[in-house]
Amino acid sequence: MTQAAISYQIRQLEDRVGKPLFVREKGRVRLSDNGRRLLPAVSSGFAAIADAFDALREEDEDVLSVNTSVSVGGTWLSSRIGRFQLRHPDLAVKISLDNELVDFGLGGVDATIRAGYGKWDTLRADFLFRQHYAPICAPAFLEANEISRPEDLLKVERLGPNDSLWTGWFGAAGVGTPLPPRRGIVLDSQLQEATTLQSGFGIAMMTPLYWRADLESGRLVQPFETLYLPGNAQWLVHPAGRVGVRKIERFREWLHAELAADHAFLPAEVWEEPQ
Repeated sequence: MTQAAISYQIRQLEDRVGKPLFVREKGRVRLSDNGRRLLPAVSSGFAAIADAFDALREEDEDVLSVNTSVSVGGTWLSSRIGRFQLRHPDLAVKISLDNELVDFGLGGVDATIRAGYGKWDTLRADFLFRQHYAPICAPAFLEANEISRPEDLLKVERLGPNDSLWTGWFGAAGVGTPLPPRRGIVLDSQLQEATTLQSGFGIAMMTPLYWRADLESGRLVQPFETLYLPGNAQWLVHPAGRVGVRKIERFREWLHAELAADHAFLPAEVWEEPQ
């Protein structure tokens, strides 16, 4: 567009708003106070439009974008996603890890795997498995601390010692002793906790499903069968308006097939949708 055409469009916009959006001085133009107030919202609006078109292009290009928490995506999902690619070689997969909830309105993500109770407005939530935790450590730590009863864990180094997961598990294991506050190491994800455990330090409340390979190989051990199930679950979540989109449906089917292979590894209650 020519400079004159741009000036004409600006005058039309200012007439419609009823306020000057630019200040013209000495041959230069800068935003007025009103213009500066509008700038963040207008910029955000243009970004949302760009993301929406990007999302459409990705859908046309068969790119599946999935967001998960670090603990899920960095363990169970990342170790299996190659099988999804082999089953559907025409679909590209992009996985992002983030412990914050995704705003689907911003675009860029097709589906998420998130923890909760399965009730989100405008979203479809497909049950995967119940959240479950148990103490897990390295074999050397178990032997060095002579751990044989749940009560023994009250005396050893626990990662996230003041986390409510410990209180819940001790209660499920029949240990009713109130846990006094104590100092200790707190990490952001089970991925970080596993690295610490494998160095021989501490014991952590972790999800056995994510660590099946390490438990079966003996790199990590679960001293007690007792599981703590806090009541929430993991769900595959996406906008309700996108039910039937091929790449999302293929991913949903694949997730359930993969989880079916894990059913025998854990008690039946892990696979029962909480009411």
